[in-house]
Amino acid sequence: MVLINGKSADTVSVSDRGLQYGDGVFETIAYRDGVPEFLEQHLTRLLNGCQSLHINFGQIDFLRAELEDVFKAISSESAVIKITVTRGMGSRGYFSDNSAIPTRIIATYSYPIYPENYQSGGVTLRFCEQTLSVNRRLAGIKHLNRLEQVLARNEWSDPAIAEGVMSDDEGSVIEGTMSNIFVVADNVLVTPLISQAGIAGVIRAQIIQIATRSGITVEERALSREQLAQAAEVFVCNSIIGVWPVTRITTTIYSVGFITQFIQKSLSELKK
Repeated sequence: MVLINGKSADTVSVSDRGLQYGDGVFETIAYRDGVPEFLEQHLTRLLNGCQSLHINFGQIDFLRAELEDVFKAISSESAVIKITVTRGMGSRGYFSDNSAIPTRIIATYSYPIYPENYQSGGVTLRFCEQTLSVNRRLAGIKHLNRLEQVLARNEWSDPAIAEGVMSDDEGSVIEGTMSNIFVVADNVLVTPLISQAGIAGVIRAQIIQIATRSGITVEERALSREQLAQAAEVFVCNSIIGVWPVTRITTTIYSVGFITQFIQKSLSELKK
């Protein structure tokens, strides 16, 4: 199912700036058991992203109404819902006078099937050669420019490797190709800073809140590969996979520890 500006369609104009320049933002939402998980958090991040990019998106009420139609159509099925907002149609060239009406797209996809042991037994990761560009202006925003992630994900085809670890241009570990990363070191839950690169994930924010409320010390700071190798526990997360414990990154072995299991359980029990 695809809705473009509220109408069933599957094409956009060749002059749409989302197609021409990746000029827009998107959200990927898990829909399970009749519930769009963390919907308000996703919509808030969408609006914040539009504001950061100076996209005049004043159509949130239309978007909400269209989402309700989508929810009714998919009913109790599990699905992935992707919302995309572009700056809209414009003439050739980078300059935009922001008079264009933004394009809003809602698309649904089948829920991906991952091996059951990913949640309990953990996953294997690798380090990616492709880096993330340092850009304070774009850091944290889930914008449409995902070419770095595309290049990184296409570095491997081994089905035994579930995810790749990406670093910034300065060598600091930032995130996975599709996930945020956490480590446990000296009983402190650490996640990389995203002030220069990376995405401010919805599940990342939820995990920080869970840990803080539970008395677990959380630090957002620079993380090197050496520090990652010395961690007691590692896990990755996003809105679709939830939390995957990491049991191996190249030759380094990790255990599925108490804090990882606690975060998994607490996240599953949250009202979404």
